[in-house]
Amino acid sequence: MPKKAVQQFMLGTALNNETQARETLAALKAAGYDGIELCGFMIHPIGFMVKLLTKAAGMPVGKGGNLDWHKLVRESGLAVVSLHTDLGSLERDPHAVAQEAKSFGTRYAVITGMYRFDYGDEKTVRDLAGRLNKAGEALQKEGVALLYHNHNCELRRVNPQKRAYDILLEETDPRFVNFEFDSYWFTEGGANALAWMQRLGTRMKLWHINDRGSRVSGSAVTPILKTDSMELGTGNMDLDSLLEQALKVNVDAVILESHRNWIDGSPVKSAQLSAQYLQRIPK
Repeated sequence: MPKKAVQQFMLGTALNNETQARETLAALKAAGYDGIELCGFMIHPIGFMVKLLTKAAGMPVGKGGNLDWHKLVRESGLAVVSLHTDLGSLERDPHAVAQEAKSFGTRYAVITGMYRFDYGDEKTVRDLAGRLNKAGEALQKEGVALLYHNHNCELRRVNPQKRAYDILLEETDPRFVNFEFDSYWFTEGGANALAWMQRLGTRMKLWHINDRGSRVSGSAVTPILKTDSMELGTGNMDLDSLLEQALKVNVDAVILESHRNWIDGSPVKSAQLSAQYLQRIPK
């Protein structure tokens, strides 16, 4: 059965010092999570500009990059299900990326959607598929597998028949590149997440889960409500069908990630509530 994990990025505000980080990881373990997904720029010191950009995006990373994550993970009893990195680092030194992933006991390195990148340009996206194939082949030689993680930018059309994600799926080699599918972002972008999961099949190795809905209670000024991420089972996404598909293809981990709109403003409380839904995963 898949591990139940939390993406480190969700926890930035609860990882500001060693004591807080240890308490946060212990709370996740007590809630029933088996693992954590680490983020490369949250396990190393980062520059002011990265901190500024993530804070401006509503996703502050906190000060956890100054902590000893090997020690913290080891003490927590949580498994590291993957390591998020960036394509530039991987292309410059695949050996170093692979060694870091393996030092945490994971066999997956994950590339997320590219910044300052034109997902609407067909040639650019085809070039990206080629770069991913090359990087994945280099990682494979090091004993680590490469996954690509989507947001909603991959739903941009590169021509009337195809979206960027079509190109990435069709032109990456399954020997070298597979996928960590984020159903929230495709749902947010208006796509049928279940249909995409079915199309990915066994190439979906990890699944990012979140829910979407509204916290409005009582009378609303307008009949059109603003929706945002929600704790699992409290929103309106068809998570049961998505979970069934994820289990069908034997994903290695189901990973919770949300960025805001947490209950009581706490990512830890939010993760604890979402853990109740994840109890549906058979042991």
